[in-house]
Amino acid sequence: MRKYNVPGPRYTSYPTVPYWGTMPTEAQWVEALSTQLERAKQEDLGASIYVHIPFCESLCTYCGCNTRISRNHGVSSPYIETLLQEWSLLRSKLGVQNDMPVQEIHFGGGTPTFLTPSELDYLIKNLLVSIQPKSGYEFSIEVDPRVTTSEHLAVLREYGFKRISMGVQDFDPKVQDIVHRVQSVDQVRTLTEQARAMGFTSVNFDLIYGLPLQTPTSIEQTMNAVQSIRPDRIAFYAYAHVPWIKPGQRRFTENDLPQGEAKRALYELGRAILEANGYFEIGMDHFALTSDSLWKASQERTLHRNFMGYTSRNVQPVLPLGVSSIGDAWTAFAQNEKLLETYVDRVKQNQLPIHRGHVLDREDIVLRTHILNLMTRLETSWKEEDLYTSYLDSVPAKLKELENDELVELTATSCKVSEKGRAFLRNVCMAFDARLARKAPQTALFSQTV
Repeated sequence: MRKYNVPGPRYTSYPTVPYWGTMPTEAQWVEALSTQLERAKQEDLGASIYVHIPFCESLCTYCGCNTRISRNHGVSSPYIETLLQEWSLLRSKLGVQNDMPVQEIHFGGGTPTFLTPSELDYLIKNLLVSIQPKSGYEFSIEVDPRVTTSEHLAVLREYGFKRISMGVQDFDPKVQDIVHRVQSVDQVRTLTEQARAMGFTSVNFDLIYGLPLQTPTSIEQTMNAVQSIRPDRIAFYAYAHVPWIKPGQRRFTENDLPQGEAKRALYELGRAILEANGYFEIGMDHFALTSDSLWKASQERTLHRNFMGYTSRNVQPVLPLGVSSIGDAWTAFAQNEKLLETYVDRVKQNQLPIHRGHVLDREDIVLRTHILNLMTRLETSWKEEDLYTSYLDSVPAKLKELENDELVELTATSCKVSEKGRAFLRNVCMAFDARLARKAPQTALFSQTV
């Protein structure tokens, strides 16, 4: 643990955002999206849409997301109109007006249910009027149990949403107080039961280990409460302490945090409880029941990882809507403006509000494939010419020490992560990260890997 607990990316993309270089022009970005849309149509598939709602009524101090704290709900309506204007502009650039093929829609934040049920209804209705849902489509949303009502759920079900994700984090009152996220087990249980009664088929809980004041006892109590509600899947993330990026985390100090081996012990305890209760570890930090699509995808080797975490399939392209939203066209990334006012101004000027991005070269695409394979299948191979680039010649040497520690199994053209090595998956992927190797960060950009 001490040897490998170093700062490193979580690899929701490759290249990782701090190493994005050549930003696509608007024309290049539209062309990349169009190419992936055409491929999707040929395979009778559709795009994925990510909609970012940044507003929250209060700040959760562990949070690393792009948020805007406000108790003034008057900010919602103008933002919705901007989102719809951006959607119209993007469709116009892509030459698709009223029949956009769509496989997935995901609402994230922030707090999407900061919107009132009527506002949510208006937004979704006006998005869907130009969308052609493809067979097997999946609509999902992240919600806050403290503000989400049965009326919210009814609107979502009316429009075909079946998957819901709740931020739980921890049920210990002391932990909840210091991270400014106080909610009861009963609140979470009630919302889960309401969702299931209305026909939601997959409920996810987000949990975090390594939060301030967490102890083995608090993890055990949280996991026992979670088991009594029994969500279909669980994301059990490591807390990323980056107060130099997120000043809200300065509400507590490093002295309040379980670190190193003590932090990892919290994960192992939580993992043991989950596995004893029928949950299987999927990729990194995710668990699912065998009835859930995430477990089935892991067995069928269709599991995918993107900016939203693990998904059951690779849906391309990802069309970004909203402030700070990130799009993915496989050969290019683009992120919208991160400052709300700038985002709104650019959309009003009929510009795609791209703030930064990256055009992948061939090496990027090859290495992206291998890192994705490791993150989703725990193994990868570069025997075929189209999966080879010269940087891979250096990978076995970079992984030699991990091989000596029985964390990976290596050949000259393949890498497989051992069961013991799962805890160090980010470290394994770092060996494939050419951009990180060539330009080590001068300042701390990433959280600790373990």
